[in-house]
Amino acid sequence: MYDGRRMDKLTQEVIPILILCTVVALVVRRLPKIDVGHSAAFRRRRVLNWLPLGLTYAFLYMARYNIVELMNNGVISGKEFGDIDAVGSVVYGLAFLFNGPLADRLGGRFTILLAAAGAAVCNAAIGFHIGGTGYFHYTSIGFDAHGWPQAMQFVAFDNAPPSTGILTLLFALNMYFQSFGAVAIVKVNAAWFHLRERGTFGGIFGILISLGLYLAFDWAPKIASLTSLPWLFYAPAAILAVFFGLSYLLVRDTPGQAGVTDFDVQDASSGETGPPDKALVIIKRMITNKVILTIAFISLCSGFLRQGILKWYKTFASGVDLTDTFVYQHWGMVSCAAGIMGGMFAGIISDHLFNSRRPPVAVFLFTVLLVGAIAIIPLLSVPVAIGFVIAVMAMAVIGVHGMLSGVASQDFGGRRNAGTATGLIDGFVYFGTALQGVVYARVLPERGSPEAADTASWYAWPIAMIPMAVIGLILAITVIKAVVAPKSAAKQ
Repeated sequence: MYDGRRMDKLTQEVIPILILCTVVALVVRRLPKIDVGHSAAFRRRRVLNWLPLGLTYAFLYMARYNIVELMNNGVISGKEFGDIDAVGSVVYGLAFLFNGPLADRLGGRFTILLAAAGAAVCNAAIGFHIGGTGYFHYTSIGFDAHGWPQAMQFVAFDNAPPSTGILTLLFALNMYFQSFGAVAIVKVNAAWFHLRERGTFGGIFGILISLGLYLAFDWAPKIASLTSLPWLFYAPAAILAVFFGLSYLLVRDTPGQAGVTDFDVQDASSGETGPPDKALVIIKRMITNKVILTIAFISLCSGFLRQGILKWYKTFASGVDLTDTFVYQHWGMVSCAAGIMGGMFAGIISDHLFNSRRPPVAVFLFTVLLVGAIAIIPLLSVPVAIGFVIAVMAMAVIGVHGMLSGVASQDFGGRRNAGTATGLIDGFVYFGTALQGVVYARVLPERGSPEAADTASWYAWPIAMIPMAVIGLILAITVIKAVVAPKSAAKQ
């Protein structure tokens, strides 16, 4: 017998996946080819290196952004979430002072394994804590015309809420191990991709990273609704355990370690051999390099904007009654598609329009972010339109993040010191994240409160983005002509 409600539900599940697959297929199909002389055997082995590495990093994102769902489901308040997120972000940023040089010394393979193992244990611990406090599973209260639950509530064994202090501690520890992932992925890639390839292939990694957003925002809540709330954290912990094994088996730091030929990547370390310099020497060199320091402060601005967009849109949409819109219901897919298109767009124009220069891309994308933030203000009177503006802004800010943290850090830091350079730049990203967590937790209305339903209460959301977009744009303009000078070329 035909069950229209079940078919509608299936359709709502399948359409976002089809959209996502179409975006990935179109982007990969249109990917330009850059020939720097790699053999077919090298390219095949490189795929076996970057695919498990990139997917491990994607699931690290899933194991990081899942904390947002505790706020979205009322387990913790907006202020509690903002404070937990801020502490975790500061830990993440400061950890780079140690973890960046450590990745340069021990290699990206070792540090991606450390990231996967540490984040898996921390997520399992958070899930155990949530389950042990009584917030054990969902129960549905009625269904809509499509077969979806109209409301969900937690069935508790007791009335003890999760401890904010314990959640803060566990999330901070999770973020410490998470910070190894960023430096690991850049450190490994720096030895496998030529300078002329990095923009385009940075876009490919953007696809994998964006999948983490999709999994965190769309699939983690579905897993929890079908099982129990702790599985928001158990599921990514289990997946990370699997990818720990895959990375151990397949990922290698250099082509030579994987049985293919090493080559000169033509970045800032070109022509240099031997181990990286001492950590303090590298850090001093980085913070006295005007270009790298400027990129770090640009990244602080992008960190504020990125999380202001990704982590607060659903809270806004829920408050102003947009929960039945496509963008709200599939925010993970929308964020993922935006990240894919933003990363590939940024990478392609960087390599092919700006001769592998990254700052001009940042100038263009920060302009998009500024225009978007300004546009939200009048659109608060028509809130349904804001979802599309936010999607475009997500595309721009994820593109900026990929170009600066994932690519410019390799270029200007060089293959030998890529971990430390990434640590400095990505650390500033998370200082910006901490800033937005503190600011928005205090100026935006609490989820579910009467104020949240009034669009006038949300003006602070775009207004706080505007100065960060302006500062980021100005800083990007100051280094728009910066180019990498390989040391081997300088000696000639």
